[in-house]
Amino acid sequence: MTRGGEGEETAVPLLEKKPAAMYSEGCPGCAIDRRKAEFTGIPYMFFFHIWIINLVTSLPILSIYPFIYFMVRDLHIAKRVEDIGYFAGLVGASYMFGRTLTSVFWGVVADRIGRKPVIVFGIASVIVFNTLFGLSTHYWIALSTRFLLGSLNGTLGPMKAYAIEVCRPEHQAIGSSLVSTSWAMGLVIGPAIGGYLAQPEEKYPILFPVNSFFGRYPYFLPTLCISVLCLVILVSCIWLPETLHTHISVKKGGQENESFTEHSATDSVEFVEQQISSTTNKNIFKNWPLMSSIILYLHRLL
Repeated sequence: MTRGGEGEETAVPLLEKKPAAMYSEGCPGCAIDRRKAEFTGIPYMFFFHIWIINLVTSLPILSIYPFIYFMVRDLHIAKRVEDIGYFAGLVGASYMFGRTLTSVFWGVVADRIGRKPVIVFGIASVIVFNTLFGLSTHYWIALSTRFLLGSLNGTLGPMKAYAIEVCRPEHQAIGSSLVSTSWAMGLVIGPAIGGYLAQPEEKYPILFPVNSFFGRYPYFLPTLCISVLCLVILVSCIWLPETLHTHISVKKGGQENESFTEHSATDSVEFVEQQISSTTNKNIFKNWPLMSSIILYLHRLL
């Protein structure tokens, strides 16, 4: 039982039945919501997919740092040895510069057309531009491919949203942590791949002779391995469901409101505002604890 503003008692059921959730047929977001309502456990398959996608897309970020100095040296862009670090730093910064320019854009695109298209496009961009970077024969090719790789690989923001949307509220903390941990693991594994597989003709001359393809392109092997991993994950995205709602929400009573004229609608709004104002004033003056506090405060001032 609760007491109303005019002293009337109104009965409110303690276990009020909540309205049934409404799902729209053909909406991928509603399909995910229905699955979350039916399955209360942890979505291990979705979480694994999120983890592996975020892992492979973060591998190219730091994978070039073990060999970028030698790559810039072999491209003969620096006139002095002291300038190699400067040009190598530009290549390293070009990735994050491109990502800075387009991160908000990819977030907006993911909200408009869906998370899955942005994720798939980001993985495909890693395959293309990471491979081209390993085949670079000129400094400006290496610089531009890294910039395009950072600009077009906008998967981090949509992946965070996706990790929240595929699970129930009690599991959202796990989903968010998977995105962060897989990203951190990619930043650790990426340099290891670059360091072990770059210049294979010097480290593994039996497997990769100097006159072989990998001897002519000594920095292609680590980028190729990362691109192959991304290709496998790209194929697995066929089974990756979309989470964005595509149906148009209909407001309750929207059709009925259209039948009112503009004059009657204005009158009703003014009437409601007057009622709210009068009710608020009455409630304030009937609030004796508040009024007594105000009177006591004014008495002390006087």
